[in-house]
Amino acid sequence: MAVEIHGIGVSPGAAYAPVARLAPTPAPPADTGPEADPAAALETAQAALEAVAADLDARAAAATGPSADVLFAQSMMPRDPALAAQVEKALAGGKSTPHAVIEAYGFFRAALEAVGGYMAERAADLDDLRDRTVAVLLGQPMPGLPDPGHPFVLVAADLAPADTATLDPEQVVAVVTEQGGPTSHTAILAKSIGIPAVVACAGATGLADGVKVLVDGRTGMVTIDPGPGWVETALEFERRRAEALASSRGPGRTADGHTVQLMVNLGSPADLDAAAAIDSEGVGLFRTEFLFLDRENAPTVDEQTETYGRVFAAFAGRKVVVRTLDAGADKPLAFVDHGDEPNPALGVRGIRLADHSDAGRALLEDQLTAISAAAAKHEADVWVMAPMVSTPAEAAAFAAACRAHGIAKAGTMIEVPAAALRSGLVLDGCDFASLGTNDLGQYTMAADRMNGDLAELLDPWQPALLELVSLAAESGRELDKPVGVCGEAASDPQLACVLVGLGVTSLSMSPGSVAEVRAELATRTLAECAAMAAAVLHAPDAVTARRVVTEL
Repeated sequence: MAVEIHGIGVSPGAAYAPVARLAPTPAPPADTGPEADPAAALETAQAALEAVAADLDARAAAATGPSADVLFAQSMMPRDPALAAQVEKALAGGKSTPHAVIEAYGFFRAALEAVGGYMAERAADLDDLRDRTVAVLLGQPMPGLPDPGHPFVLVAADLAPADTATLDPEQVVAVVTEQGGPTSHTAILAKSIGIPAVVACAGATGLADGVKVLVDGRTGMVTIDPGPGWVETALEFERRRAEALASSRGPGRTADGHTVQLMVNLGSPADLDAAAAIDSEGVGLFRTEFLFLDRENAPTVDEQTETYGRVFAAFAGRKVVVRTLDAGADKPLAFVDHGDEPNPALGVRGIRLADHSDAGRALLEDQLTAISAAAAKHEADVWVMAPMVSTPAEAAAFAAACRAHGIAKAGTMIEVPAAALRSGLVLDGCDFASLGTNDLGQYTMAADRMNGDLAELLDPWQPALLELVSLAAESGRELDKPVGVCGEAASDPQLACVLVGLGVTSLSMSPGSVAEVRAELATRTLAECAAMAAAVLHAPDAVTARRVVTEL
């Protein structure tokens, strides 16, 4: 008899294959006490750290897009001089070399978790780097994926970016993890690679190697030992889905012709060529943090102008929505004094940085100057929005600053519940809004989006979150101003239909999701989307919301 377990579907598709589990992390070796020659031990540790970094560099060179970006970022961590300094300190304190490395990584893991927000997302990554470094020191193979010799469903408590980014879809036909959430590295990378994935799936690690499972990355359902009829139905649906995607072209619209702009999210120049090649209507979220993070000095206006210009040139004739710098104590800048904040995720970040410091104001001025200069040289339709806006006054002040720089379209992210609740007044002072459902969900549910134990609360199908989306969309309709969604919620084809039914006018998503969302929208009328939205708003929880939409 088939048994079902449920998680959160984060990368659509269906696959049927035997389970192969990721081996658990081995227990750390016993601490053998002080090293006879701490200086030589430090050199040994540094060589092991460099070996891990070099391995990640090689993996990054073989990868593309988001996978390469993540791996290159990972390779910087073992090379951080501050990490070596902590290893040296632990050796001086009497630790053996492996335990000095363990202690050093633990020091930075605790520091990142204490900061919270964006930096906390990096904390779990350190565990994998630690294990790889210790393996090198002990002369053991680095942790890696199982290889049963046939295609399989990979099951794990969680996956490190170094493993997820290099998955071979010919062998790993689906991924199921017990931890993680919709915005985890596992979710983002599996979607970019095109592998069906389910995260936050309670009981997944209890599955035995070899047991056959049917994974539905759309619904989050994992069926153990399904009957032949189940498998045939799921795989036939997947075949029809592939055919629909192959014929998906042109602007987004519902079956009765209601238009919905479908755009891509862009996070770095490395993704530019692939994103520009997608049949989309532009960039709905151009994240600019890559220009500011991991450097000692702020980028110059000329440097920014050149970088923005490359993006605008690639999307000539299409819309590009630029989000100004979303940094602060949770994404600290080396050249800004952020001070100490007990809760950085609720602190001075986003537009608040410009409102609370001279340095932040100067950064915003330079960025708007550069965006305006680049827009004047290219044919893209450039819009600009501010992150972390909470009040109508903040939205109006930002719009005024944009207009002072010659920027015609100025808007705001809605990712704070207060902005959604007062969206009419927020929109009254600017030209458009874009709902960042990742942060809006986190703040609405009071749940850290990197805490796997709270993944259910962070499900983008949560009716409370969607009610806030509905409020903002209604404000947009009343004021005749566009309101879009640029969170990962837009990448879910069925949820995209719900969002359109709520009144959202544009959807921005990972490039690989555009064709599927366009194909799904084309099967629904606007009235059907509205019926889906109404059903979801009346659901008591995310699981029920998904079910009632599936049953419509």
